[in-house]
Amino acid sequence: MKIVLVSEGTYPYAMGGVSLWCDQLIRGMPEYRWEMVALTVDGSERELWKPPDNLEYTQSIPMWGPAPSRRRRRSGPPGTAFTSAYEAFLTALMNPQDPRSDQAAVSRSRFLLALRGLYEYTAEGGELADALTTNQALAQMMDAWHGVYGDGLTLADAIEAAWLIERMLRPLSVPPVAADIVHASMNGLSMLVAMATKWRHGAPVVLSEHGIYLRERYLSFLNEDSPRAVKILLLNFFRALAGAGYLIADVLAPHSSYNRRWQLQNGADPDRMWTMYNGVSPDEFPPAESEPDRPTIVFMGRIDPLKDLHTLIRAFAMIQAKVPKARLRIFGGTPPGNELYRDSCIQLISDLGLRDSVALEGKVDSQVGAYHAGTIVALTSISEGFPYSVVEAMACGRAVVCTNVGGVAEAVADAGLVVSPRDHVAVADACVRLLTDDDLRRQMATTARSRVLDLFTLAHSLDAYRQVYQQLTDGSLQTLVVSRPAESRRRAETRPRIRGRVSVTARGHAAVAAHGRASVTARGTASVTGVSGGPDDAAA
Repeated sequence: MKIVLVSEGTYPYAMGGVSLWCDQLIRGMPEYRWEMVALTVDGSERELWKPPDNLEYTQSIPMWGPAPSRRRRRSGPPGTAFTSAYEAFLTALMNPQDPRSDQAAVSRSRFLLALRGLYEYTAEGGELADALTTNQALAQMMDAWHGVYGDGLTLADAIEAAWLIERMLRPLSVPPVAADIVHASMNGLSMLVAMATKWRHGAPVVLSEHGIYLRERYLSFLNEDSPRAVKILLLNFFRALAGAGYLIADVLAPHSSYNRRWQLQNGADPDRMWTMYNGVSPDEFPPAESEPDRPTIVFMGRIDPLKDLHTLIRAFAMIQAKVPKARLRIFGGTPPGNELYRDSCIQLISDLGLRDSVALEGKVDSQVGAYHAGTIVALTSISEGFPYSVVEAMACGRAVVCTNVGGVAEAVADAGLVVSPRDHVAVADACVRLLTDDDLRRQMATTARSRVLDLFTLAHSLDAYRQVYQQLTDGSLQTLVVSRPAESRRRAETRPRIRGRVSVTARGHAAVAAHGRASVTARGTASVTGVSGGPDDAAA
């Protein structure tokens, strides 16, 4: 069996949780042949992971370099095939619906068909880079805008939006490779590759989601300085694309119940959904045999605004006032482009007078050593999927303090304290409690290791995907059952201990990941043959 795995901005060109998951999946299933399709910035990225023996090829699709060249090109204007598909594309873009409404279901189907029309245009040699910026296409965009919003879109805005949309749609222009299954590691732009593969070769589609792509898109646009009309068009695009991705996927594999609820809110079919938690190898993360002599809080992860280290540093200033000997050790590298954020953390440490007790220690060779170096482990992110760092820390027998984002609370349960994001007071209170209550901390540490052994092992995660792949290809998908012991299920749903102000942001769908993703089914028609018997239905 050959599986094409698709990802954006991650494996094999970046570190992080999604990249680790990709490597685990490929390396953990040597009986399958794999090909990696990676959406990159400009194609100049260097591989950071040693490829497994069964990874036959890695294809890079640069999103911001020159438009991909084709062996044959159409001559003359785009023609009616493009014009009709683009009109349907714009109609869906201008009319976002409540994702749970009947109208939204129709809109998702039409958008998917529009994407297929654009794909077929490129398959016949058409160049989207040329077609989207013709006078006719720009006039179509402006007419569609004015018909819904009235004023507000200038010609300059239309040109900028068309230029950006062309880049977002580039995965449709790359001829897809043949495969038995195409597996997108995220929704959004990665799903465009999956759609093209399904339309060309009939490969069934599996869609995983570590975090919620659409939510991360919204978050990323909070600080964008693009014109308002351009923001609206691009966010509408990502919203329509996410819905199309849910529509075309044969199997939806959210990595937490939190992600599952988001998918349902945005129109996903519950009969095709199975929650698949990330896992770690317990042998690689042995429990710590002792605690450091000095009360120590450890952060392990990349230096990134989404990790909200400012909140952790501000919390530590309060912690030190109550636990004078405490220290904070921040382990992890700084991805390219995040240097200013790293510098802002260093400046905040200095401004708060914490240079003697807080250190950014950079990338480490041993994550286990980092977890063992802490009395507790903290994660104060504003957006997560199902983070490996939390599960790894728990495997090492460390109680954790985490913010209530993504699937974090599902992982932690009674193995730590969960607080509201961006609440440094709640973070400080939780850390002080664990640092000063030895019995509670040690009880939670024991529970942490036990939860990982029961629920979050790599072996269980890989076995679940094997079942999905096998049943997709042998025709038994209608009765797909991903095994999960009833007792483990109950424990995974244990209510976590939440401290501080726990509230959902008014934005609702306000976050955006740095890696965009989108998808549509290759079924041709917009109707989707559902799958029955999803074991997670009752937990929606």
